[in-house]
Amino acid sequence: MSAVRIDGSGVAADVRASVARAVAGLPGKPGLAVVLVGEDAASEVYVRNKVKATAEAGMTSHHHRLPAHASQSDVETLIATLNADPEVDGILLQLPLPAGLNADAAIERIDPDKDVDGLTEVSAGRLSLGKPGLRPCTPVGSVILAQRALGANLSGKHAVIIGRSILVGKPAALLFLAENCTVTIAHSRSADLPAICRTADILVPAVGKPEMVRGDWVKPGAALIDVGINRVPAPDKGEGKTRLVGDAHFESCAEVAGFITPVPGGVGPMTIACLLRNTVLAACARRGWPVPAGL
Repeated sequence: MSAVRIDGSGVAADVRASVARAVAGLPGKPGLAVVLVGEDAASEVYVRNKVKATAEAGMTSHHHRLPAHASQSDVETLIATLNADPEVDGILLQLPLPAGLNADAAIERIDPDKDVDGLTEVSAGRLSLGKPGLRPCTPVGSVILAQRALGANLSGKHAVIIGRSILVGKPAALLFLAENCTVTIAHSRSADLPAICRTADILVPAVGKPEMVRGDWVKPGAALIDVGINRVPAPDKGEGKTRLVGDAHFESCAEVAGFITPVPGGVGPMTIACLLRNTVLAACARRGWPVPAGL
């Protein structure tokens, strides 16, 4: 068997297009505020991409940058200002923050109704209770990719999530559960992890261990949604060069799985697309606008 490659970039483009169509039909422009603290090179690239994607979707981008020496009070005061700004529908605090700053405390200052990353305790509680709210972007993207592979109705599928982080593992499990999947959360202490993985119709590794999942861990025909993004040495490209790989060994897993996401080009592009989607949903909820069809 040779797995069908799930084109995350293509699916993300579809989501962004649906967001742009939704925005065009709204009575106003949703606004996304991105807060960058310090000069982390990778974060600067991510922020540029998010600002560009926001503008391309027809939304208003509010870009705020604080110096690396900014205090906790500086960060939280800016967040409070954005909470109070009626033109801002979503707030994204770009992580990681510089050393000495408390990211968890800063995130908790974000108004849950503007928490487009879905990371506040209130957002997590709403997800856990099945109440309306904003959901974490990467797990949402993972569900959408699984639906593109297996169909919109995932009812009865067995989803195995490897990893129990609050960023991906736990929310992904709850989101697949909301789709009427049977869900298993596996982790480093799980007994016979490969055997657990072989029971999955949908396998979602999210542990940050390069190429941990091998082909003999995968149920024939399963959909493998690889959340991992790891940089490993690539001596074939030259001294000191690196390449990106997922948490699954692509070549061996692709021989067994029915569907598989590549790294890069799989789950990654979905994160920004779902961030834009969340911003529109937040704007509609806050401003009393009807949620556009197809979003």
